Amino acid sequence: MTFKNKTAIITGATSGIGRSVAQALHQSGSNLILNGRDATRGKELKELGPQVIFEQGDVKEPQLNQRLVDKAMENFGQLDSVVLAAGQLGIGRLDQLSIEDWQDTIATNLSAVFYLLKHAIPALQKQSGSVVIIGSVAALHAFPEHPAYTASKGALPALVKQLARDYGPSVRINMISPAQVLTPLLKDSVRAFEHPETILQETADGLPMKRLGLPQDITNMVLYLLSDKAGWITGSNMVVDGGFLST
Repeated sequence: MTFKNKTAIITGATSGIGRSVAQALHQSGSNLILNGRDATRGKELKELGPQVIFEQGDVKEPQLNQRLVDKAMENFGQLDSVVLAAGQLGIGRLDQLSIEDWQDTIATNLSAVFYLLKHAIPALQKQSGSVVIIGSVAALHAFPEHPAYTASKGALPALVKQLARDYGPSVRINMISPAQVLTPLLKDSVRAFEHPETILQETADGLPMKRLGLPQDITNMVLYLLSDKAGWITGSNMVVDGGFLST
């Protein structure tokens, strides 16, 4: 799979899955418009070379998403793919969760998908482009004290199907639902569990694959879905979970 001279936007690119995807697409020759909230990590990404542009900001701000598309068109003249990897947890039982945390989580995990794709789809249509949204098995399985997260991720499969129907065949739109992948977000999520110091090892031991996921495990599926090899796949939710939903 090669992405030489293609242009991609990646949100959540400063850590975890987003960063892994950015590095893989860079190595494959893509032009990249990268987004994240961490300016220091963003500077490290910019040092990858002139084909990498970093735009700091929060995806829950509609104007930021417009700027990402504008930068792709202004600097590279086209947009071939979008990977939405930004995420937020919003941990807390529903009656204890603040209204601000609820709104921020929904805005980051769901509304930001609307904001970015609203502006990106017209450009993607010109290139027969592809979109991959990073969801979660939380769309299919409840976790302790994650109501905002599960609600926001649970809406994505329905949205993906709708967009696939509305924009095929000129744009393919799919999502990936990972289980427990070793990222900063996962390490933050363990505070909702009764034994946070041991829950990750216990989770790994309980999976059929006997290990937690790595960002590269998800990146491999992202690259496949973005490539021409997945040319007849749209509207799908690919679960990459080490067998978690089988347990």
